[in-house]
Amino acid sequence: MTLLQTLRNYAQAFPDDPHVVACLAFLQQTEHPFDREHLAGHFTGSAWLVSRDGERVLLTHHRKLQRWLQLGGHADGDSDLAAVALREAGEESGLQGLTVEQGIFDVDRHWIPERKHEPGHWHYDVRYVVRTGESEDYAVSDESLELAWVSIRGLADSRDTDESMRRMARKWLARGSAQVGV
Repeated sequence: MTLLQTLRNYAQAFPDDPHVVACLAFLQQTEHPFDREHLAGHFTGSAWLVSRDGERVLLTHHRKLQRWLQLGGHADGDSDLAAVALREAGEESGLQGLTVEQGIFDVDRHWIPERKHEPGHWHYDVRYVVRTGESEDYAVSDESLELAWVSIRGLADSRDTDESMRRMARKWLARGSAQVGV
């Protein structure tokens, strides 16, 4: 299934989500939406990396953005954003045996401020559920200041957390206990 099809499916499930409207418009109006060189903006793939028990998510204290966020990164020309999310989760966490759920978990359009030789631009972030394998012992990569397993329930209630992180936590909790061990 193409990204256009999966975004349309997501839009049907979440018809009031302004982020998916922006992602659909960008995808349909942009010649190279997966290329980082598209300076106005580009797609990224992110991982909602959950623990085996489904109670915690692995977050990164992002080196460049100085915030606690989900793992993920640039598509670099790859239109399979589920594969991008899985690849980035493995690279950034050092975890082996990760699996990605098909189907979009969340989408977000957010502004990335100007830095050194890079102008400010939009990220059209498509997020997927990624599950740990046997080990939950991560290794911090160069892209992170640190990593931490964080309570999903705690994220949902936190006022100190980015709104998109709270939204994903609430979505995860709404999926219920059927998600544990799936």
